[in-house]
Amino acid sequence: MKIFVLFIFLTISNFSFSQEITNLKDIQPDKEFENILVKKLDTDSNSTAFIIWIKKVVKSHKHETHSEIISVIEGKGVMTINNKTFDIKSGDYFRIPKNTFHSLTVKSEEPMKVLSVQSPEFLGKDRVFKN
Repeated sequence: MKIFVLFIFLTISNFSFSQEITNLKDIQPDKEFENILVKKLDTDSNSTAFIIWIKKVVKSHKHETHSEIISVIEGKGVMTINNKTFDIKSGDYFRIPKNTFHSLTVKSEEPMKVLSVQSPEFLGKDRVFKN
């Protein structure tokens, strides 16, 4: 009887707490785009995750109330964070603190593809572009 109860508990908790697993390399653009395409993966009150494809540039901007974590999945580029410039490529990971200007210039033939996680939840209202 104890084994049966344990089996039922494990089965229910597996369905209740399981997460869908997605291979980020398998996610592809679902439409044509000129420069930037953003696809929201998931969101809750703590954070929002996006896959972002960039063909050319991301203009200098900041998020007044969000920090941002970037993980480069594909491509190469030059990132500028608060006037410090560095090369980025597939496999690189870095954090952009809230209220910090940042920009990107893509240097690869293929679009750059990144995972962007913004915390807390991103509702699109705190992006401020540099003049």
